[in-house]
This record gives sequence, C-alpha cells and structure tokens, in this order.
Amino acid sequence: MSPTPTQTIQLRAEVPYELGGQRLDQVAAQLFADHSRSRLTSWIKDGRLTVNGAVLRPRDIVHGGAVLELEAEQEVQGDWVAQDIALNIVYEDDQLMVIDKPAGLVVHPAAGHADGTLLNALLHHVPGIDQVPRCGIVHRLDKDTTGLMVVAKTLEAHTTLVDQLQKRTVSRIYEAIVIGVITAGGTIDAPIGRHGTQRQRMAVSVGGKPAVSHYRVLERFRSHTHVRVKLETGRTHQIRVHMTHIGYPLVGDPVYAGRFRIPPAASPTLVDSLKNFPRQALHARFLELEHPTTGKRMKWESPLPEDFVWLLSLLRQDSESFV
Repeated sequence: MSPTPTQTIQLRAEVPYELGGQRLDQVAAQLFADHSRSRLTSWIKDGRLTVNGAVLRPRDIVHGGAVLELEAEQEVQGDWVAQDIALNIVYEDDQLMVIDKPAGLVVHPAAGHADGTLLNALLHHVPGIDQVPRCGIVHRLDKDTTGLMVVAKTLEAHTTLVDQLQKRTVSRIYEAIVIGVITAGGTIDAPIGRHGTQRQRMAVSVGGKPAVSHYRVLERFRSHTHVRVKLETGRTHQIRVHMTHIGYPLVGDPVYAGRFRIPPAASPTLVDSLKNFPRQALHARFLELEHPTTGKRMKWESPLPEDFVWLLSLLRQDSESFV
C-alpha cells in the first residue's frame, strides 16, 4: 500500500492587539480559521504551532503583537488539477479576486464533481493559490446560484476575509423570486442544520447553527414575489431553507420548492417558464467588504442574469394583464 500523500502547511500570523489576552488555542482558531480548533490544539501540543518561536500549552495566554508560526503536515484533501475554465472576473488585484459566477459552475470538487469547478479554474488562473487554504475560497455559492463571490489570493487576504465573515462585516445581498405573495419584509432568525433523515438537505432545527436573514419586497406579482435578502450569517442553503420555512420557497428550487404552483389563467409562456425554470431563482447581487491590506471599503454589483430578467418580465406582464 502506497503512503498517504501529505502537504506541508506553513502559516504565520501576528496576533492583533484586540485578540491579546486570550488563550493560545482561541487565538489560533481565529487566525487560522481554515483548520479546526481540535486540529490546531493537537499541533500546539506537538510543538508544531509556536509563539515567538516558543512551544506553549493550548491554555497559555498570548498577547497582541506575538507571532504565531505553524509548520505541520496533513493529508492531502484532493488531487486537484488546474483547468483553463473561463471566469467572469469583475475585480482583481494582488490580494483578492471578485468573480461573477454563472449557473452550473460548482465551487469546490466533491463527490460527482471531481473537476470542472471554480477551484480548478483558480489553480490555472492564479499560480501559487494552492498554498492558500481551499485555494482562496472563503465562502460558497450553490452550483446553480449566480452572482458575486470573493476569492483570497494570499494567506493574508484569506485570514482577513475569514475574520470579516466571522464578524459579519461582509455585506452579501441576494435577489430571489419566490412562490407566493409576501405582504411585507422581515427578519428570519431560525437555526439551520442537517435534515434529520435526508442528509443532502438542510433544515431549520433546534440544534442547528444560528442563521439570520433579512428580506424585503421589491415587487409583487399575482402569485410570486421578487425579494432582496441580506445575509447576516452564511449557512449552507440559508436563503433557500429560510424562505421555505416561512412558506415562500424559491422558484425552480429542485430540493425545497415542493409542489409546483402557477397563477390561475396564466399564459402558456409563463406556465412553461415557471415549470421549466432550470435552477433556483437566486442571484448574489451585491457584495461589500474591507480590502484586506488597505482597509478601504469596497463594493460590487452584479446585474441580474438573463433567465432571471426574462422570468420577471413574464410575471410583470401577467400581473398587468389582470389589473
């Protein structure tokens, strides 16, 4: 049997002064957020994670300005290959990249999608990005969700962006078309976890992780609503699960939408478009964050994709014809 392939991990970070006075394992978990706290604790005990060159215990206090250095090995998670896949890049500098993801592009290799993913494209587009955890992917969009994603090109950017996401200072605003007429906006504060029996699904559950979504109405139609949703947290399938939870699932959602519904006496074109909409009608429209090195607040907007715009126009025509 051949030995399991490993990769060397070499990370270095200075402890921000606002984290000073905390335990080493707590600080490490925030600075090296791509690795689990239990894994980091093990590396601390093995002397792989040092503070100013010294080996400390997980419970020892570290101070602002101290330098954490990690040199360890872990099993390679995947045999990833670089692939020349076109990307719609809306912004790029030496620290980060913002892309406008099309429908159908899987973000990360997984069972059934070993290649042809955004990660494979990043390996081709950014030489050396394999040295950044998960090749710089700090948040994900579902395969058929379109819109804006930020990618870290350096370890420094990765650490900073993960910290912003954890502190909820990254603004991510989506637009969706949902089934049903929503009378007013609101906030959904409902924890999300794995479905009890269907492991590919997520669900609102008491034991889930905290999840908060804020939504407001952009336009109402006879049997549908165009909404804008701002994420406060970033759980898997969060918008899809939350909107279904309050009774307004997304058009085209193959997992959560349930029974197909159409407005009465709708035109054949609208019926066909609703019935055959190829994906969940969800688009990551706005993204705002602080630049990892300059600290400048930056924002981007992605226009609605053609299939989304077409469906909105049909719904609008339907509503106007029944005024």
